[in-house]
Amino acid sequence: MASASEIILPIGTQKHDPAWKHCLMIRSGGRTKLKCMYCMKLFLGGGIHRIKEHLARHKGNASCCPKVPPEVQVAMQQSLDGAAVRKKKKLKLAEEVKKVNSGNNHAEGGQVDAALQMIPVPEILGDIAPIQVEVREEGMPKERGRKKRARYTSPPPPAPLPPLVTALEVGVPIKSGSGATMDKDQVYMAIGRFLYEAGVPLDAVNSVYFQPMLDAIASAGPGLEMFSYHDFRGWILKRSIEEVNNKLLRLKGMWGRTGCSILADEWTTETGKTLINFLVYCPEGTMFLKSVDASHIVTSADTLYELLKHVVEEVGAANVVQVITNNAESHAIAGKRLTETFPTLFWTPCASQCIDAMLEVIGKLEAISGVIENAKTITGFIYNHAIVLNLMRKYTNGKDLIIPGDTRAAMNFITLKSMTSLKEELTAMVGSEEWMECPYSKKPGGIAMTNLIGSLEFWSSCAAIVRITEPIVRVLKLVDSNKRPAMGYIYVAMHQVKQAIKKELVKKRDYMTYWDIIDWRWDRQLPRPLHAAGFFLNPQFFYSIQGEVSNEVSSGMLDCIERLVPETKVQDKIQKELSLYKSAAGDLGRKMAVRARQTLLPAEWWSTYGGGCPNLMRLAVRILSQTCSARGCERIHIPFEQIHNQRMNYLEHQRLCDLIFVRYNLRLQQRQLLKSKPFDPISIDNIDIVDDWIVEKSELLSGADEDPNWMVLNPPLASGVLSENSDDVEVEAFIAGLDDEVIRGAGQDAEDDDDIKEEDESRDGASFICN
Repeated sequence: MASASEIILPIGTQKHDPAWKHCLMIRSGGRTKLKCMYCMKLFLGGGIHRIKEHLARHKGNASCCPKVPPEVQVAMQQSLDGAAVRKKKKLKLAEEVKKVNSGNNHAEGGQVDAALQMIPVPEILGDIAPIQVEVREEGMPKERGRKKRARYTSPPPPAPLPPLVTALEVGVPIKSGSGATMDKDQVYMAIGRFLYEAGVPLDAVNSVYFQPMLDAIASAGPGLEMFSYHDFRGWILKRSIEEVNNKLLRLKGMWGRTGCSILADEWTTETGKTLINFLVYCPEGTMFLKSVDASHIVTSADTLYELLKHVVEEVGAANVVQVITNNAESHAIAGKRLTETFPTLFWTPCASQCIDAMLEVIGKLEAISGVIENAKTITGFIYNHAIVLNLMRKYTNGKDLIIPGDTRAAMNFITLKSMTSLKEELTAMVGSEEWMECPYSKKPGGIAMTNLIGSLEFWSSCAAIVRITEPIVRVLKLVDSNKRPAMGYIYVAMHQVKQAIKKELVKKRDYMTYWDIIDWRWDRQLPRPLHAAGFFLNPQFFYSIQGEVSNEVSSGMLDCIERLVPETKVQDKIQKELSLYKSAAGDLGRKMAVRARQTLLPAEWWSTYGGGCPNLMRLAVRILSQTCSARGCERIHIPFEQIHNQRMNYLEHQRLCDLIFVRYNLRLQQRQLLKSKPFDPISIDNIDIVDDWIVEKSELLSGADEDPNWMVLNPPLASGVLSENSDDVEVEAFIAGLDDEVIRGAGQDAEDDDDIKEEDESRDGASFICN
């Protein structure tokens, strides 16, 4: 940690060397120094190359870091080796293979061994450094103090593999502690027995940390001595806490440049407690700070204000751009008081909560809820009968009808879209001879399913609902995106939602029902200056409307200047620099900058081309780097409620708090790293979200003449693996679909209500729905 006399300097985006991610830039005694994030050693000279040698544990120019994680050491070693060394290794390997081939030619009279000739030069080998595992830590017992090093090199497999031991899949033998070689199935069974007996949730194998764990064990070789229960509660947990704190320290260095958002993720436990998880967001990552039992706090604006005030002081008011909470009345009052105490930040209601509430209300409309119930009739029957489920997956090529969402309301419409996309496959299934001969086709549930799948009215209703709600679902994915900060897009996105609904329904008496729900939940009377300023500062939008913006947008921008920039001299400079932005002067008007308006993230665009107006650039980066959602990641299997148990040993309570701190932060990191995740709709792991989609309706139960047996189920195919990137693809498609007309409408506050006569009955109907 930095001492009181040391100032942590932000590391600019121009520094691309991977070693910058593992050190701090410190200003102390008038000199700029570098500090290792792991052992906290200060370097007075030598630059980033010396830090890299320190992390790679190179002896000579720098001392070896005693606490560097193995994966970081390997990465630094690879960086030091460089492309030239890797190329040299590949050439040397190619020469050796050539020599062997020529030797065989000579020995066999020109006949080359076919098996040897078919071995390609593994070019990738030059890019993979050996993994070194050192089994020694401070605080370990002496008998475990022997250093054990093993080198393990494995090329990546040619095709996607199950989330198990990569070493096994590429043919590396695994030995047991006794030295006997184990085959792949034996290893899988050993892992399975551990998971089943210990009660470890089976979705643990989906963790991004599972494969590195297995690789580390394999690389250590046979006879690795197992750590004890006390090791995992002791020195291993201590080191994990250090790692998380070091990452937090690095993120704090970014908060000064990009600003940050405090997220108050409020939720209710199964026992009725109201907990608030406090997190801090910046584009580099989200960090969990602490969990608070707010059961007796959230009802009082005064106590809630004190809680939020304490968290702002803990993070540092100078770093905070906004505090995001839910939009309850007590939160709004506490948020207003907070902005009076800290005049350099905003309080903002959670956009995810508002948008999800819209979907929930829309899903309760009579016409829509009826279609959703019919869709659940189809899935409830299919997913409760192995023969029918196998048949469905056969016709859909392994695709499932049910697609998960973060909330029940969102999942209703995501699954409805999935079913609509598979309409032809389902129709082919119920029209097939296999289905006609299936005994389930004569059951009440089977007959109801067949009739619904064959109903043109059902499918046309599904398609219309999807067209109405898909823009809202996409905005929900936008505000929850880890890839793209939503602040530069949310203003125009909400306008796009309303225009898409209007285009679908045409008549005002039809679309005003949905508009009123959106306005009611979004609360147009509540000013959102950050959203408006995000629109103004997004070059993709601003230049599309040639700078002609509504009073709401320009006022929001001015509000942000006055609040986020307290120095009046800097405010005046920004006011002058705005004219440069409006006229695209200097670097802002370069051909590269014009092309990059559509391709770079808005904050990156400003960092790259905004040097001619530095004060406006700093403000733009701080605004455009923020999220709009207070939602954290999934909390399943994390015992938050236990840490609020008053009857608990004090020391063990401390340990549990630290364990949850590590566990939740690792999960937040996994959310950014995870690319795909296997999904099975009927798994108990997903029951909280999908339960009413996979339970057969009581009036359609098929009776007890079948012995249900999961063992005859065909496992979900590779297409059942959900890509975390699919949400990002949808978000990108949504943004790409924002045409100039929509952008101009948002910027000029035009909702095209002009020549359509307002109909009282539609307004009355909408207010009845909303109240």
